[in-house]
Amino acid sequence: MEFWESSFIEKQMMWGFAPTDSAILAKDLFLERNANDILLPGIGYGRNAKVFIENGIAVTGIEISQTAIDLARKNGINCKIYHGSVTEMPFDSKQYDGIFSHALLHLLNKEERATFIKDCYHQLKPGATMMFTTVSKKAPMFGKGKQLDQDYFETKDGVKLFFYDADSIKQEFSEYGLEAFSEIDEPNKDSDNKPPITFLMIRCKKSTGVL
Repeated sequence: MEFWESSFIEKQMMWGFAPTDSAILAKDLFLERNANDILLPGIGYGRNAKVFIENGIAVTGIEISQTAIDLARKNGINCKIYHGSVTEMPFDSKQYDGIFSHALLHLLNKEERATFIKDCYHQLKPGATMMFTTVSKKAPMFGKGKQLDQDYFETKDGVKLFFYDADSIKQEFSEYGLEAFSEIDEPNKDSDNKPPITFLMIRCKKSTGVL
């Protein structure tokens, strides 16, 4: 928590305010599937929330950094945001039409990831879709820093990252309605000098028979 709070204090809107390409794709799918009310765990300062809100989708966020929440408010993001860690989910008893979480899953350890995926699934309405973008083993940071476990590394800044591939996605998502996953190269929209990062976009659909 301290890392993200100090990062947002120091760097403010460190990724700019343009939505990620994956958020734009998620918005299109949610509109296609008539999702009117979605949950964004790790909403940050709201750069991805904006694209959903502007398209008439109600957003609820979860964010660990109060500074990020304050930045979201300054940028006109007025949706409900729970202040806390996704490891403390659920923050409400609602089930949502959709869940989108960008670049958060890979920051959790194995037990936290399993719990987070399960908690998200439980907060989906039957027939609803959840989407995650998570860093791939093809990303330039893979294999750098101190190795903590298989495909799990700590950077020089102290950030712990788990790098996904097809096998780990199937392993962690197969019992949660895994529909599809694909690679997406996310450009750094706030800096032309930095190379894009290869993410994996994971899509799951809750069975209509599951509450």
